[in-house]
Formats: sequence, structure tokens, C-alpha cells
Amino acid sequence: MTGDSTSNEPASGSTLVHPGERLSAEEGARAGHGVRLIDGTLVAMKTGNMQKHGNTVTIEPLSSRYVPRASDLIVGYIEGMTNNIWFVDIGAAFNAILPMSLAPWKVEFGAVRQHLGIGDAILCRVQEVDETHSSVVTMKGMGLRKLKSGFIEEIPPHIIGKVVGKGGGMLQQLKSLGQSRMIIGQNGRVWIDGDQSGMSEVREAMDVIRETAHLPGLNERIAALATE
Repeated sequence: MTGDSTSNEPASGSTLVHPGERLSAEEGARAGHGVRLIDGTLVAMKTGNMQKHGNTVTIEPLSSRYVPRASDLIVGYIEGMTNNIWFVDIGAAFNAILPMSLAPWKVEFGAVRQHLGIGDAILCRVQEVDETHSSVVTMKGMGLRKLKSGFIEEIPPHIIGKVVGKGGGMLQQLKSLGQSRMIIGQNGRVWIDGDQSGMSEVREAMDVIRETAHLPGLNERIAALATE
């Protein structure tokens, strides 16, 4: 993935961080909520504010919890695996599982890591949800895939309608602003792909939406960005 995740500087303090961003290389630092230890370095798994509690580094997510529903199109992050399933962070109360039988490739038992590793982002659909809101996701379907390029922004699921807009108008406006491709996951994760300057413009617009979606005149504020 491209974007802030390419930064070589560790985050510090109460800093806004994004998935894939390296947080700390301090001796003895421990991974808390929203953080994984990968090759000896703490890496963010969520967008949110990094906080340190003693030696433990955590991320306070910006977005509200997503409640999965069957057939939802979502963006997930691989958080772990066994010999035949992946555990997927979908921004819900519980991780989803992706069985190797629902991957888009032929996967041999015990070889799941060869196809998807920890921290990889995927576009998938919720296949089923049980009474405890635990879910199974699938990558079998048109367009479902590992996301190898672009950047992923997060928004609270309750303002997804603002990002899409009436008749998809806001989404088209955002795509045109940055000349970028965009896919909005129902779990509040938005995949943006284009050149760096275009993605930066879309990310700036997403910041405006997050901060002012509750105020009138949102369309006009986004339109004004194109003239700056």
C-alpha cells in the first residue's frame, strides 16, 4: 500500500496513525489494541490516535463499530491465520474468518501465509453472520481481491451516506476531484487508488467530510476544494 505507510519515522505522542504505519522500535515496547508486532517493529492495524500506556502502545480508533450484515462489501485486514483460515479485522466487535475454501485461489492446507500475510488488506464480502455477530467473509466474487495499491481511509460507518451522496453524487465528485478510483466498504473503510497528488486531494476532502458531515453545505465545501 502507498501513502503514509511508507514513512520511516516512528509515530510518537498522541499522533494520528494509519494501517501499516510503523509506530515504535523502542526496546521492550508491547503491542496493545490495534497494534501488531511484525519483524520486531510495532505496526498500526487501524486508523486512530496512537497512545502509550507504560510500555504498551495502543490505537484509539476514530470510527464507530461496524455491525456486519450478510452481503456487505467491506475492506478487511489480515490479523492472523491457522493452517486453513485467516482471521480478518473488519472493524466489528469480533474478527471475521476467511476459510481457505472461500479464497479466490487454490490454497493448499498449511500454505495460507503464501497468499495473504498479516497486515494485508482485502476487498471481500460478508457471507454469513451468526447470532453473536461473528461472521464469515468470502473473496469469491467479481472484483473481490487483495488490495495491492492505493490507500485506505476510515470513516465512521454512520456517515457513509454522506460520502456516497444522493444518487452517488458525492462519490462521483470525490473521484473527479482526485482523478482516482474509490470503493466504499460498508464497514467505513474507503479504498482510494490513483497518483499521489490525486489521493492527497481525496484524503483532504475525506477529512472535511469527517469533521463537518453534521453541518449544512457539505457539497459546497467539497466543491470549493477543486478551485483551491
